[in-house]
Amino acid sequence: MSDDGPGSALRNTLYKRKTRSARRMGPGRRVLFAVAVPLAEGLIRLWWRSCRIVRVVGAEHLDQVLAQTPSFLPAYWHQHHLFGARYLLSRQQDTRLKVGFLISPSLDGELGARLMRRLGGAVIRGSSSNTGALALKDYFQALTRDAISPVINPDGPRGPRFKCKPGAVLLAQMSNRPIVPLAYAARHAWTFHWDKFVLPWPFTRIAVAIGEPIRVPRTLDAQGVEQVQAAVEQALHAAYKAAHAALDES
Repeated sequence: MSDDGPGSALRNTLYKRKTRSARRMGPGRRVLFAVAVPLAEGLIRLWWRSCRIVRVVGAEHLDQVLAQTPSFLPAYWHQHHLFGARYLLSRQQDTRLKVGFLISPSLDGELGARLMRRLGGAVIRGSSSNTGALALKDYFQALTRDAISPVINPDGPRGPRFKCKPGAVLLAQMSNRPIVPLAYAARHAWTFHWDKFVLPWPFTRIAVAIGEPIRVPRTLDAQGVEQVQAAVEQALHAAYKAAHAALDES
Protein backbone atom coordinates (compact mmCIF):
# COMPACT_ATOMS: atom_id res chain seq x y z
CA MET A 1 0.00 0.00 0.00
CA SER A 2 1.32 3.43 -0.85
CA ASP A 3 2.09 6.06 1.74
CA ASP A 4 -0.09 9.13 2.04
CA GLY A 5 1.00 12.25 0.21
CA PRO A 6 2.56 15.13 2.06
CA GLY A 7 -0.63 17.19 2.02
CA SER A 8 -3.14 14.46 2.83
CA ALA A 9 -4.63 13.33 6.09
CA LEU A 10 -3.72 9.88 7.30
CA ARG A 11 -6.16 7.20 6.30
CA ASN A 12 -7.16 3.87 7.73
CA THR A 13 -4.63 1.38 6.38
CA LEU A 14 -7.15 -1.28 5.45
CA TYR A 15 -10.21 0.69 4.43
CA LYS A 16 -8.84 4.12 3.39
CA ARG A 17 -10.96 6.24 5.72
CA LYS A 18 -9.62 9.46 7.15
CA THR A 19 -8.48 9.28 10.74
CA ARG A 20 -8.61 11.96 13.40
CA SER A 21 -5.11 13.24 12.57
CA ALA A 22 -4.88 16.01 9.98
CA ARG A 23 -1.20 16.86 10.51
CA ARG A 24 0.96 16.93 7.44
CA MET A 25 3.89 14.64 6.76
CA GLY A 26 6.70 17.14 6.31
CA PRO A 27 10.02 16.45 4.57
CA GLY A 28 11.92 16.27 7.86
CA ARG A 29 9.57 13.64 9.26
CA ARG A 30 9.74 11.65 6.03
CA VAL A 31 13.52 11.52 6.27
CA LEU A 32 13.29 10.59 9.96
CA PHE A 33 10.88 7.75 9.22
CA ALA A 34 12.98 6.54 6.30
CA VAL A 35 15.94 6.15 8.65
CA ALA A 36 14.21 5.16 11.90
CA VAL A 37 11.93 2.41 10.56
CA PRO A 38 14.67 0.16 9.08
CA LEU A 39 16.83 0.70 12.18
CA ALA A 40 13.94 -0.22 14.50
CA GLU A 41 13.10 -3.25 12.36
CA GLY A 42 16.70 -4.46 12.51
CA LEU A 43 16.86 -4.00 16.28
CA ILE A 44 13.61 -5.88 16.87
CA ARG A 45 14.58 -8.76 14.58
CA LEU A 46 17.98 -8.97 16.27
CA TRP A 47 16.29 -9.06 19.67
CA TRP A 48 13.87 -11.74 18.51
CA ARG A 49 16.66 -13.91 17.12
CA SER A 50 18.87 -13.56 20.17
CA CYS A 51 16.16 -15.02 22.43
CA ARG A 52 15.38 -18.70 22.07
CA ILE A 53 11.84 -20.08 22.28
CA VAL A 54 12.49 -23.44 23.93
CA ARG A 55 8.91 -24.65 24.42
CA VAL A 56 5.49 -23.97 22.95
CA VAL A 57 2.63 -25.37 24.99
CA GLY A 58 -0.79 -25.73 23.36
CA ALA A 59 0.25 -25.18 19.74
CA GLU A 60 -2.45 -27.67 18.80
CA HIS A 61 -5.10 -25.15 19.89
CA LEU A 62 -3.85 -22.70 17.29
CA ASP A 63 -3.75 -25.43 14.63
CA GLN A 64 -7.28 -26.45 15.57
CA VAL A 65 -8.79 -23.00 15.31
CA LEU A 66 -7.01 -22.32 11.99
CA ALA A 67 -8.47 -25.53 10.60
CA GLN A 68 -11.99 -24.56 11.69
CA THR A 69 -12.22 -20.80 11.06
CA PRO A 70 -10.60 -18.40 8.57
CA SER A 71 -9.65 -15.98 11.36
CA PHE A 72 -9.74 -15.55 15.12
CA LEU A 73 -8.87 -13.12 17.91
CA PRO A 74 -5.40 -13.72 19.38
CA ALA A 75 -5.46 -12.27 22.90
CA TYR A 76 -2.60 -11.52 25.25
CA TRP A 77 -1.97 -8.93 27.95
CA HIS A 78 -0.37 -5.67 26.84
CA GLN A 79 2.82 -6.56 28.73
CA HIS A 80 3.33 -9.63 26.50
CA HIS A 81 3.20 -7.74 23.21
CA LEU A 82 6.85 -8.15 22.15
CA PHE A 83 7.04 -11.94 21.94
CA GLY A 84 3.31 -12.52 21.60
CA ALA A 85 3.56 -10.68 18.28
CA ARG A 86 6.82 -12.44 17.42
CA TYR A 87 5.31 -15.91 17.83
CA LEU A 88 2.18 -15.11 15.83
CA LEU A 89 4.13 -13.50 13.00
CA SER A 90 6.41 -16.53 12.84
CA ARG A 91 3.38 -18.81 12.41
CA GLN A 92 2.40 -16.95 9.24
CA GLN A 93 5.21 -18.75 7.44
CA ASP A 94 3.69 -22.23 7.68
CA THR A 95 -0.06 -21.56 8.07
CA ARG A 96 -2.75 -19.42 6.50
CA LEU A 97 -2.64 -17.13 9.52
CA LYS A 98 -2.63 -13.37 8.76
CA VAL A 99 -2.00 -11.30 11.89
CA GLY A 100 -3.29 -7.74 12.30
CA PHE A 101 -2.39 -4.99 14.77
CA LEU A 102 -4.27 -1.88 15.88
CA ILE A 103 -2.04 1.23 15.70
CA SER A 104 -2.90 4.83 16.54
CA PRO A 105 -4.30 6.89 13.64
CA SER A 106 -2.14 9.85 14.64
CA LEU A 107 0.77 10.98 12.51
CA ASP A 108 3.16 9.71 15.18
CA GLY A 109 1.47 6.31 14.84
CA GLU A 110 2.65 6.17 11.23
CA LEU A 111 6.09 5.17 12.49
CA GLY A 112 4.65 2.10 14.21
CA ALA A 113 2.43 1.31 11.24
CA ARG A 114 5.33 1.30 8.78
CA LEU A 115 7.42 -0.76 11.17
CA MET A 116 4.69 -3.35 11.65
CA ARG A 117 4.15 -3.72 7.92
CA ARG A 118 7.89 -4.33 7.44
CA LEU A 119 7.71 -7.02 10.14
CA GLY A 120 4.93 -8.76 8.21
CA GLY A 121 1.80 -7.70 10.07
CA ALA A 122 -1.40 -6.18 8.71
CA VAL A 123 -2.16 -2.75 10.16
CA ILE A 124 -5.48 -1.34 11.36
CA ARG A 125 -5.27 2.40 12.09
CA GLY A 126 -7.43 3.15 15.09
CA SER A 127 -7.46 3.75 18.82
CA SER A 128 -9.50 1.97 21.47
CA SER A 129 -9.52 5.26 23.41
CA ASN A 130 -10.24 7.86 20.72
CA THR A 131 -11.80 5.94 17.82
CA GLY A 132 -13.28 3.01 19.71
CA ALA A 133 -16.42 2.45 17.61
CA LEU A 134 -14.54 2.79 14.32
CA ALA A 135 -11.76 0.53 15.55
CA LEU A 136 -14.35 -2.10 16.51
CA LYS A 137 -15.87 -1.89 13.04
CA ASP A 138 -12.44 -2.19 11.41
CA TYR A 139 -11.66 -5.21 13.57
CA PHE A 140 -14.95 -6.79 12.54
CA GLN A 141 -14.32 -6.22 8.82
CA ALA A 142 -10.76 -7.52 9.11
CA LEU A 143 -12.02 -10.70 10.79
CA THR A 144 -15.00 -11.42 8.58
CA ARG A 145 -14.08 -9.97 5.19
CA ASP A 146 -10.30 -10.18 4.97
CA ALA A 147 -9.56 -13.27 7.09
CA ILE A 148 -7.15 -11.24 9.22
CA SER A 149 -6.67 -12.24 12.86
CA PRO A 150 -6.25 -8.91 14.69
CA VAL A 151 -4.46 -9.03 18.03
CA ILE A 152 -6.45 -7.97 21.07
CA ASN A 153 -4.86 -6.72 24.29
CA PRO A 154 -7.83 -7.18 26.65
CA ASP A 155 -6.42 -4.77 29.23
CA GLY A 156 -5.13 -2.22 26.70
CA PRO A 157 -2.10 0.04 27.14
CA ARG A 158 -3.89 2.16 29.76
CA GLY A 159 -5.16 -0.67 31.93
CA PRO A 160 -6.30 -1.52 34.44
CA ARG A 161 -3.68 -4.23 34.14
CA PHE A 162 -4.84 -7.81 33.77
CA LYS A 163 -8.51 -6.86 33.54
CA CYS A 164 -10.40 -7.91 30.42
CA LYS A 165 -12.47 -5.09 28.95
CA PRO A 166 -15.76 -5.95 27.19
CA GLY A 167 -14.57 -4.97 23.69
CA ALA A 168 -12.85 -8.30 23.00
CA VAL A 169 -15.91 -10.27 24.10
CA LEU A 170 -18.34 -8.14 22.09
CA LEU A 171 -16.16 -8.42 18.99
CA ALA A 172 -15.99 -12.20 19.32
CA GLN A 173 -19.76 -12.28 19.76
CA MET A 174 -20.47 -10.12 16.70
CA SER A 175 -17.98 -11.84 14.41
CA ASN A 176 -18.58 -15.40 15.60
CA ARG A 177 -14.81 -15.80 15.88
CA PRO A 178 -13.10 -17.43 18.88
CA ILE A 179 -10.72 -15.75 21.30
CA VAL A 180 -7.40 -17.60 21.61
CA PRO A 181 -5.43 -16.70 24.78
CA LEU A 182 -1.64 -16.53 24.58
CA ALA A 183 1.14 -15.77 27.05
CA TYR A 184 4.88 -16.19 27.36
CA ALA A 185 7.45 -16.42 30.13
CA ALA A 186 11.10 -15.38 29.92
CA ARG A 187 13.92 -16.77 32.05
CA HIS A 188 15.35 -13.27 32.46
CA ALA A 189 13.55 -10.03 31.62
CA TRP A 190 13.18 -6.40 32.52
CA THR A 191 9.74 -5.27 33.69
CA PHE A 192 8.83 -1.61 33.32
CA HIS A 193 6.99 -0.44 36.40
CA TRP A 194 4.51 1.97 34.80
CA ASP A 195 2.76 -0.70 32.72
CA LYS A 196 4.60 -3.94 33.66
CA PHE A 197 5.73 -4.36 30.04
CA VAL A 198 8.07 -7.35 29.78
CA LEU A 199 11.31 -6.94 27.82
CA PRO A 200 13.28 -10.22 27.77
CA TRP A 201 17.03 -10.03 28.11
CA PRO A 202 18.97 -10.78 24.93
CA PHE A 203 19.92 -14.47 24.61
CA THR A 204 17.44 -15.56 27.28
CA ARG A 205 15.10 -18.55 27.00
CA ILE A 206 11.37 -18.16 26.41
CA ALA A 207 8.35 -20.45 26.62
CA VAL A 208 5.02 -19.71 24.94
CA ALA A 209 1.64 -21.10 25.98
CA ILE A 210 -1.60 -21.06 24.00
CA GLY A 211 -4.93 -21.73 25.70
CA GLU A 212 -8.04 -23.37 24.36
CA PRO A 213 -10.21 -21.22 22.08
CA ILE A 214 -13.02 -19.36 23.84
CA ARG A 215 -16.19 -19.09 21.80
CA VAL A 216 -18.79 -16.47 22.66
CA PRO A 217 -22.49 -17.23 22.04
CA ARG A 218 -24.35 -14.88 19.73
CA THR A 219 -27.07 -14.37 22.34
CA LEU A 220 -25.51 -13.03 25.52
CA ASP A 221 -26.78 -10.54 28.09
CA ALA A 222 -24.68 -8.14 30.16
CA GLN A 223 -24.13 -10.70 32.88
CA GLY A 224 -23.02 -13.23 30.31
CA VAL A 225 -20.50 -10.76 28.88
CA GLU A 226 -19.03 -10.25 32.34
CA GLN A 227 -18.75 -14.02 32.80
CA VAL A 228 -16.84 -14.38 29.52
CA GLN A 229 -14.58 -11.48 30.52
CA ALA A 230 -13.75 -13.36 33.71
CA ALA A 231 -13.14 -16.54 31.70
CA VAL A 232 -10.71 -14.71 29.39
CA GLU A 233 -8.82 -13.31 32.39
CA GLN A 234 -8.56 -16.79 33.94
CA ALA A 235 -7.43 -18.31 30.64
CA LEU A 236 -4.67 -15.71 30.22
CA HIS A 237 -3.44 -16.20 33.78
CA ALA A 238 -3.50 -19.98 33.23
CA ALA A 239 -1.54 -19.59 29.98
CA TYR A 240 1.14 -17.59 31.77
CA LYS A 241 1.43 -20.22 34.49
CA ALA A 242 1.70 -22.94 31.83
CA ALA A 243 4.43 -21.00 30.03
CA HIS A 244 6.33 -20.47 33.29
CA ALA A 245 6.04 -24.16 34.18
CA ALA A 246 7.23 -25.18 30.70
CA LEU A 247 10.21 -22.88 31.07
CA ASP A 248 11.15 -24.48 34.38
CA GLU A 249 10.80 -27.98 32.90
CA SER A 250 12.96 -27.13 29.91
